[in-house]
Amino acid sequence: MLLVSMLLEERYRVTGRLGRLATEKDDTFRLSSDSSSYLVKVSPPDEVEAVVAFQTAAMRYLETAAAHLPVQRVKLTANGDDHVTIRLNDGRTRILRVFDFIEGQVLAEVNPDAERLARAGEMLGLIDVALRPFTHPADRRGLAWDIRHFHQMSELVEHTPSPEHRQLAQAVFRLFDENVVPRLSDLETQVIHGDFSPYNIVVGPEKSDHFVTGVIDFGDTVRSAVIFDPAVPMANLLGRTPDHPWRDACAFAAGYQRKRPIRASELPLLPVAALARITLRALITNWRAERAPERREYLLDHAKDDWINIERSLTVSLDDVVAHLSEARHGHS
Repeated sequence: MLLVSMLLEERYRVTGRLGRLATEKDDTFRLSSDSSSYLVKVSPPDEVEAVVAFQTAAMRYLETAAAHLPVQRVKLTANGDDHVTIRLNDGRTRILRVFDFIEGQVLAEVNPDAERLARAGEMLGLIDVALRPFTHPADRRGLAWDIRHFHQMSELVEHTPSPEHRQLAQAVFRLFDENVVPRLSDLETQVIHGDFSPYNIVVGPEKSDHFVTGVIDFGDTVRSAVIFDPAVPMANLLGRTPDHPWRDACAFAAGYQRKRPIRASELPLLPVAALARITLRALITNWRAERAPERREYLLDHAKDDWINIERSLTVSLDDVVAHLSEARHGHS
């Protein structure tokens, strides 16, 4: 932390209280000064520099191409650089970056109605419209979370202890193999946010005009099929209303399509992609539980809801879900 504080003062000319935040990959801190707050991220040593540069470039591109969107801003150093390279003794490097800190609750902490979910969908649609022309040398990077690789992850099923859960996973792999895999090469592609989850969407007070007040974490940005971007938040919303497991996911998708309509030929693949994403998350969690016995109970408990929501979602005819998505699409085309 001392090195981070020194670099912030020397390169960014900012000082204040530095507090560590819990995150999955980076070392992340909140810097609180008298006048403002910043989010400070130091990339892990195994993350490729070009990939970090790509994430930063996507954010800076949006700052210029869609300045009206509340995407987290990158703070530049006193010399105008968007990062500082830290060289480790073993020759590896880590990248330090500073962002504006966006205050507020995240979507996961509130209970939005259908219209607010649609507004969140609209925001992702606007981001994807803005990112359409964006390219970067590292945008085709490999990413385990990219849904386009889901069919290659079937070995993860072996790490799932419950036979019922293995059956659910195999049902989703079958759906994906039959419907999505034959189409992978002709799906519309572009750079996408990649992780528009309820934890990466900052929302304002209920009565504010703008529901979404911040979009954060471009760590999973990748060039992939357009439909895989709304599939991520849809996966997170599955089963939120047990009697109508697809209702909230469809509300989000309806909003997304108001701004970024999905090709009619690709729309039937969207529910399958959402199921693939939630299944992938459950499988990866089980795999991690096997590798980290001390966290096993916590991780398996965490995955339990995913399996419940997969099971609930599979009880609904996907043709009915597609009909609902199609109806919403025509209502706003």
